[in-house]
Order: sequence, then C-alpha cells, then structure tokens
Amino acid sequence: MKSEKIMDLSEAIRRFVKPGDHISIGGFTLNRNPMAAVYEIIRQGIDGLHLYAHSNGQGVDELIGAGCVSRLEIAYGGTGRFAPTCIRFKKAAQEGLLAVEDYSNYQMTLRFMAGAMGVPFLPTRSGLGTDLIEKWGFSPETRAADPRLPNDKLKVMDNPFGNWGDVPRVVLVPAINPDVTIIHVQKSGPKGTSRIEGLPFSDVEQAKSARHLIVTCEKIVETDDLRDAPESNQIPFFCVDAVVEAPHGAYPTACYRHYDYDPVYLNDYRKYASDDALYADYLQRFIRGVKDHAGLIGLIGQERIKAIAADPRTGYATGLDRK
Repeated sequence: MKSEKIMDLSEAIRRFVKPGDHISIGGFTLNRNPMAAVYEIIRQGIDGLHLYAHSNGQGVDELIGAGCVSRLEIAYGGTGRFAPTCIRFKKAAQEGLLAVEDYSNYQMTLRFMAGAMGVPFLPTRSGLGTDLIEKWGFSPETRAADPRLPNDKLKVMDNPFGNWGDVPRVVLVPAINPDVTIIHVQKSGPKGTSRIEGLPFSDVEQAKSARHLIVTCEKIVETDDLRDAPESNQIPFFCVDAVVEAPHGAYPTACYRHYDYDPVYLNDYRKYASDDALYADYLQRFIRGVKDHAGLIGLIGQERIKAIAADPRTGYATGLDRK
C-alpha cells in the first residue's frame, strides 16, 4: 500500500504537533486513548500544549504528568477505580501548574460538533442551574492573549423564540477547532478512511473539528476492505492528514475487539503517579527509556499482552483479573 499519508508515528507527531498547539485526543476513560501518540509527544518533549478532551483518562494524565500541558478543557479525567480522578492531573491543578476549564460531557460533545459544523457555537440546556455557568478556569487576560480562545467560557441567553418549546433560557457553548486531533481506531485505509468498532464516544466530532488529524490504528487495510460495510466507516479520508499503523496503540487502555485494558499496568501506574520521584523514574523507564511504542510493549512482555487479548465473541478479555 502506498499513500503520502502513511508515515511512522515520530514523523507524524514531529510534522503536526508543535509546542503551544491546541490539541485534542480521543478515547474515553480507559478506552481507545491514543497512547502511542501520547508517549511520542512526551519523548519529543513537546510542551505548552492547550489540551482538549471529552472524558479521557490515561492519555490526559500522562501528558500532564510529563509537563506537556499548560491548559486543559475537559468534562472528566479519570480511569475508573484505578484513579477516579486522574492523579497527576489533580496534583497539577491543585498546585497551580495547570489552568483547567470544565464543561459537562454533553457540552464538550456539542463544542466539538460546533467545530465540525463550522459554526461558532451551539445552544443547549446543559449546565443551567449548576456552577459550570459561574466557575471559569481562564482569566480575561489569558483569553485576550490567545486569539484561539473565546472571549467567554459560555453565554446564557433568553430563548430568542420566546418560550417556544417551553425553554425560557439556553446556554451557548463555543466551538472547538484544535490545531490537531489524535485518535486511535481499529482499522484505517491508506488514505485515511477509518473505522471505529464499538462505541465511538466523541471521537468523530473531535476528528472533524480539527485543522489536522492524525489517525493511529491497529492495522492499515486495503481500501476494498473498508468498502465492505461502508456504513461502518465514521472518518472520511479527506479529514485525515496522517495514518500511522500502531499495534497496541491504545495500550494500556483498551481497544475493543483487539485487547482489554491492562489492570497490572494501571495499578502500578497509580503507585508511580502518587509520588514525584517514582513518577520521574516511571517516565524514564517506560516512556523516554524506550525508542517507541513497540519498545514499551516489548518491555511489558508477551505474557501480559496475551492476558488482555480480546475474546473474539465478546470483544473483551475473558477471565482477566481486573483487580
């Protein structure tokens, strides 16, 4: 297969992700985080990033922990029972090292959707009656200094159609148009047409809202493969700038029908992340100390990788000790 879009991960990150960029990463808590790309950003030392995520977990925490992120807009950051709130994320926010602006899950989806639609905002009722309306994470000075930020977190306005629909007021949430979005999928064609198996979360909206899109995938397949059941392809080729084959590219999070999350890694990570010195050792051993994601998988070993392999019938690992 030949395509100018097919490249290795180090090239894709070097070409499209720059210090200070506004970036978005896909996935949801412990599912399909683009971890191979996250680790490559850390290896390349790209910092000052303004990060957008829907309800992400491991990817957000590791980018923040490695010092790559200065500002974050998110609905939720956690990895379930392993870290109900992401550990390095929480620490950075509490210590004033990270500016955070939070929205509801639905608001973040609408913001990416607005960006994908090419409109400046979308209306919703989500957030009315909550502190999401009143609590803003970015100062007026921060907003004024970055033309990519809206002047306001959101706006509440009277329904311009009166009480039609029995909705007296609505919340307007601003569009997100990242410089680059990175998602991980099960399969992609050489030109970028991509298929997500299982729940897509808000990845499709994130992908379409970005100026540039990097797709990492478990496997690059022939175009004819994706023409079988074309209704299952969510990402059109013209949205994609780079296609990277990255087996186990979501590890240690899950990729439906390929592998489950790794509870051993995530339990160990929780211990590393809770201590600054241990976390520095973690970054050196597991990320900066290996050449690429294949090096990390080799370090973990095939026994663990085999233990999280997905059952063909259910799409998840069966018999996995998730404690």
